[in-house]
Amino acid sequence: MKRIWVGCAVFVIGLAAAARVEAQGFGVRAGVSADPDQFYGGIDYETAELLERLRFRPNLEIGVGDDVTLTAVNFEFIYRIPIQKKPWSVYVGAGPALVIAHAHDDTDAGGGFNILLGLAHRGGLFTEIKVGAIDSPSFKFAVGYRFKP
Repeated sequence: MKRIWVGCAVFVIGLAAAARVEAQGFGVRAGVSADPDQFYGGIDYETAELLERLRFRPNLEIGVGDDVTLTAVNFEFIYRIPIQKKPWSVYVGAGPALVIAHAHDDTDAGGGFNILLGLAHRGGLFTEIKVGAIDSPSFKFAVGYRFKP
């Protein structure tokens, strides 16, 4: 249980640090994952550019199904690639994760790593896929919306 509180504290500190940078906006997401097979939902916070096209996007995702509840605290950086003369941009990213699994009165925390690819519309709509390693789900697909500040 102590690990869970430490992980949550790290997430809050990450959000506080990100808040010092100009905000790009909060977002919500929902999707499916494989290994474990789950439906999940989450929230994220995306900063403005830290370097040209590079942004920090910590996020929290909670998945249910496959007899386990999985909480993932992800610390991801994304690199946006605009599509000329279109309101869309492609982004790639990666980052570490704290993964907390709860099943049958047993809670286990571990580390993970994600690599992601996404497509975002200037209006806020986005979709992304993630490939995970270590304790992260092996694959995730999500659709979400980013609210502008």
